[in-house]
Amino acid sequence: MREGDGYFGEDVAATYDESAAEEFRPDVVEPAVDVLAELAGDGRALELGVGTGRIALPLARRGVPVHGIDLSRAMVARLRAKPGGDAVGVTIGDFATTRVPGTFAVAYLVFNTINNLTTQDAQVACFHNAAAHLRPGGCFVIEVGVPALRRLPPGQNAVPFHISPTRWAFDTYDVATQAMSSNYVTIVGGRAEHRSIPFRYVWPAELDLMARLAGLRPRDRWEGWTRTPFTSESHRHVSIWEKPAG
Repeated sequence: MREGDGYFGEDVAATYDESAAEEFRPDVVEPAVDVLAELAGDGRALELGVGTGRIALPLARRGVPVHGIDLSRAMVARLRAKPGGDAVGVTIGDFATTRVPGTFAVAYLVFNTINNLTTQDAQVACFHNAAAHLRPGGCFVIEVGVPALRRLPPGQNAVPFHISPTRWAFDTYDVATQAMSSNYVTIVGGRAEHRSIPFRYVWPAELDLMARLAGLRPRDRWEGWTRTPFTSESHRHVSIWEKPAG
């Protein structure tokens, strides 16, 4: 892993798009880009955790000026190598605290990336950072899963989410601290390789309080990018908070 890239160094970046292939499907990407382009309007968009450009590149192709922040140079190198990669400005840094010049109509965090911040303080700082970048009337958008604690029987702390002959993946949860990790066991040449990435899960109501602390107010919450209503049975949500005009 390259120093400074966190948990998304060269070993992860090299296969990231393939390992997350379902998230790159047009029927997944296009509804997200539709919402973000609408919120951006005639303004700029800021992606926190821009990665390999799954959302930033198609959003830029819509004519929206996009700037990204990411800690991983290895992931950003993949973005740069793609067609149109030079159209997205990128600042290397921690998206919870790194500032870039100018103001934005929309800032967004997708695909559970808020959970990459492994403390509540860092998540609160991220909301303040997003709010500081927004112009009056601008929006902060987060896409994140609802913690799967209902799937944990007493005495169990792991939930599998992928099982195949050559790859096993599971999440572990500590309900006392809201710490979690995603764990991947891959069989390569008859040998098992294990990788673990730490996260902190966060509840919708907790996110709303973080937004309030940052001076943002709730605008919308859906089950997904197609604006299906959010319910108690939803496994994820897309939430939007607005910076008051004036």
